[in-house]
Order: sequence, then structure tokens, then C-alpha cells
Amino acid sequence: MIDTPTIDPRTLRGVLGRFATGVVVVTTRTDDGLAIGMTVNSFCSVSLEPPLVLFCVSRASQLHPLFTGASHFAVNVLSEAQRKVSLSFARPGRDRFKDLTPDTGRLGAPVLPDALAVVECTRASIVEAGDHDIVIGRVVAMSADEQGLPDPLVFYGGAYRRLDPQHADWWTAFA
Repeated sequence: MIDTPTIDPRTLRGVLGRFATGVVVVTTRTDDGLAIGMTVNSFCSVSLEPPLVLFCVSRASQLHPLFTGASHFAVNVLSEAQRKVSLSFARPGRDRFKDLTPDTGRLGAPVLPDALAVVECTRASIVEAGDHDIVIGRVVAMSADEQGLPDPLVFYGGAYRRLDPQHADWWTAFA
């Protein structure tokens, strides 16, 4: 057996907080039709063929059984202008839509107005991972804001941050 050092969770959180992430709100509906959603920054692309994405949900969250049991969900990519939406969906409780009137996506999940992009998925699988579960979804529909490139909502070092477009280095990896 290999002896591994004890990793302090607060230190780990601080170190991992050095990785900048986008912010999304994942939404679905309960069996009785209630719209639910939560702010997530553990979202990423998994595969292009087949088209798969993932997000993580804490097993301690009251929303955990609703998201891991949902047959479908929508991932709403937030813009800088949607900080209040992010904060609203990050707070405890289930009634997070009280100030919003969402659209309904192709699969029935709530879709937030003015999202930069929306990725609609059917649940492909759930993977246990420590104190979280990884929800993998198969992409079945998607859309993106066609009005240029509004600033995304970015999280880094425990705080929302802004990108500086003045220092953007526009390049294409596949050019």
C-alpha cells in the first residue's frame, strides 16, 4: 500500500481556485413540473463524437437526487451581465426562478433568458466521484448568442472576474 500525504481541503480548494472557469446554471424540471436550477462551475466538454458534456453535483446538495434522477437538463452559459442570476441560483433553497421567466427548451428543461449559450442534454450516465457525482449528458440541442461575443461570467480565486478584451490574443489552434 502506498502512503499518501493528507490533503487539507481548504488548501486544495485554494490551489484549485487558481484555475479560471466559466459559470453556468444547470436546469431541469422535477417529476411534478417544478423548475429547478443550480449554479455550477464544474462543467466541461467530454467528447465531440458522441457529443457529451459533464457537470458535477455535490451529494450533500438537496438538489442532488433531482439532478442525478433527471432524464434531461439544460446548461445555460452565463454572461458577465448575469452575475445576479448566478448568485441567485447558488443560494440554498429550491425557488430560484421567482424573478425569472424561463423559456422551455426542446426537451422541456427551463432555459434562461439572455444566456450566452444553451446546451440541452439527455442524461447519459452518472459516475460516483468522492463527495460529488459526475452527471454526463448527451447533447441533443444547442444554441448560442448570435450578437457577437458578450463577456462571459468568469470565476477565479474565489471571486467573479472580468476578462480584458484589450489583451485578448486571438488565435486559432487549428489554423
